[in-house]
Amino acid sequence: MRKLHRCAGLTNYVELAQSLQLSPMEQLRRVGINPSWLNEPDGLIPVSLICQLLENSAKSAGVENFGLRLAEKHEFSNLGPVALVLKAQPTLRKALEALHRYCHLQAEAVTLLYEERDGELVIRQEMLTDQAEPMRQATELSVGVLYRALQKLLGKGWRPNTVCFRHSSPKDLRVHRRVFDTRMEFNSDIDGIVCSVDELDEPLPGYEPEIARYIQRLIDTIDLTPPASTAEKVRQLVLLLMPSGRCSIKVVAQHLGLDLRTLQRHLAKDGGSFSEILDSIRIEQGTKYLIQHDRPIRELSYLLGFSEPSAFSRWFSSRFSCSPSVWRQHQASH
Repeated sequence: MRKLHRCAGLTNYVELAQSLQLSPMEQLRRVGINPSWLNEPDGLIPVSLICQLLENSAKSAGVENFGLRLAEKHEFSNLGPVALVLKAQPTLRKALEALHRYCHLQAEAVTLLYEERDGELVIRQEMLTDQAEPMRQATELSVGVLYRALQKLLGKGWRPNTVCFRHSSPKDLRVHRRVFDTRMEFNSDIDGIVCSVDELDEPLPGYEPEIARYIQRLIDTIDLTPPASTAEKVRQLVLLLMPSGRCSIKVVAQHLGLDLRTLQRHLAKDGGSFSEILDSIRIEQGTKYLIQHDRPIRELSYLLGFSEPSAFSRWFSSRFSCSPSVWRQHQASH
């Protein structure tokens, strides 16, 4: 099933394209997006089409930061129901929990994960698209929107420790510095934001309990998505733990508060196993990394949780009948 995104994600696309001497109508039609859809912010567009649109627009305009320029033009209200949810939270911790729970109302392909690590709060975004494809522009749009949303909640003076991207640095960093105004790290292990863990439980300005209760009731009537299955929870934890090398079924069971046999039983009930989930995510993430990034195979193997590059190469070859480097070269030539 194709993952969808609210049309509001392309708010101000037309204006930005025109400012860069592009024909927005031509770009939209080129990927199969009806221009009239942009007039319906609550309408839904396949995420893959948005990714293609942003990549094509960046290439046609000759800029490396089209997605981030679009994020710069976004308003908090463009998040629709998600904006209401975030404004109804008393602390950053609660806001992140709500964003994790409700971000699908804005973008089905986006998963938000966060963890406390060595006195820092690591907030990661993962984009699970329908197929492996270039996503630099969509990633920068997504992280840029997250940064601006957190700044709206925490106040204009808020600055995180670092904004991270797994892709390489652009040649021109002026737009990045203008948008983020903090330290940036490229070729990182994550796409996301790192800030002080002390900010997690600080009260958010503007929180009003009575309004919050009303908004929560309203959102619960809108969100008809069933609770996440055990398999879905395991997928999210695998995404979080895999780059650290701590992604074992025992560690995942501990995070879920389950013993090993109970977790295995729940997964079997959902029609799968831990090894199958781990394998599918490695395929999704591995092909994405090889297409989107020019980082050495050695580094990618560690991001996928392999202890040695040779183990990654053997695993990859058993599934794609060629080495990672040959597969990457083949994709680059098409």
